[in-house]
Amino acid sequence: MEERVLGRTERPVSIIGSGTWQLGGDWGEVAETAALDVLAAAVESGVTFFDTADVYGDGRSERLIGRFRAENSEVPIMVATKMGRRVDQVLENYTLQNFRAWTDRSRRNLGMDQLDLVQLHCPPTAVYSQDQIYDALDQLVADGVIANYGVSVETCDEALTAMSRRGTATVQIILNAFRHKPLDAVVPSAIENGVGIIARVPLASGLLSGAYTTSTRFAENDHRNYNRTGQAFDVGETFSGVDYETGVRAAKEFADLVAKLPFEATPAQAALAWVTQQEGVTTVIPGARTIAQAEANAAAGGLPPLGEEFMKAVRNLYDRELRAQVHDRW
Repeated sequence: MEERVLGRTERPVSIIGSGTWQLGGDWGEVAETAALDVLAAAVESGVTFFDTADVYGDGRSERLIGRFRAENSEVPIMVATKMGRRVDQVLENYTLQNFRAWTDRSRRNLGMDQLDLVQLHCPPTAVYSQDQIYDALDQLVADGVIANYGVSVETCDEALTAMSRRGTATVQIILNAFRHKPLDAVVPSAIENGVGIIARVPLASGLLSGAYTTSTRFAENDHRNYNRTGQAFDVGETFSGVDYETGVRAAKEFADLVAKLPFEATPAQAALAWVTQQEGVTTVIPGARTIAQAEANAAAGGLPPLGEEFMKAVRNLYDRELRAQVHDRW
């Protein structure tokens, strides 16, 4: 699989990575053996970048990756984790002392002396502009606890603020065929500043797979059931903030566009390729709960160019059906 250098980390990673929120929780239950099989299938398919967080299953996702690494020590993968969502979301909790405690816990979970990449996990907006936050992160780098740091953001303004700091190696942001705003300023700024772009929620929580209808039901512990109006966290993380019924209708139109491509691809694969084929994007991190999903995700990294006509049609779909709902919110 094609690899690109992940911003200021200077490390090459596969253009299709793997998000592991699904393996920790909030998407329904996944047995430990099944989760390990998913990780193995991703690696065997060429994936070298895994994204997790200390809050996914309260550390379960990290521990699963840690076990996989221990059992496959010869496999060269890069692991990015995130910190900050296990406490009240106030600026006062973002301190060097807490950073040390949080990264120490992640190091134990992952079985790593030094973490490859630690990202602030969608903290309060004020965090991104505080000198002491970056001083604390720089100290962790100096201490050898982490190799690099980045941010995971909700809004484009937060991304631009963080990228103005010399130590910010990466920005993780929602970018998909139903969420275009990062293409306006964030991705061009990342190119200019040498910052890696990690695109998350690339399938709009599965909408872009084309598999859902208005009658689809999700498990009680699946955020696509309990967070549709933002009851638990930012609603932009669920279906990219798109109203579900609108999203289903738009996904059907997207699937119709995919069917007209001159090569075979599923709607999900075309949606992943749409992200990877945006200039300035380093890697995209779809999740997978089964071996088949992991393999299909990775295969998207080998699709031919989608073509100008397809890209224009997706932009038209976005402008007509979705822009008014999401563009100015994040």
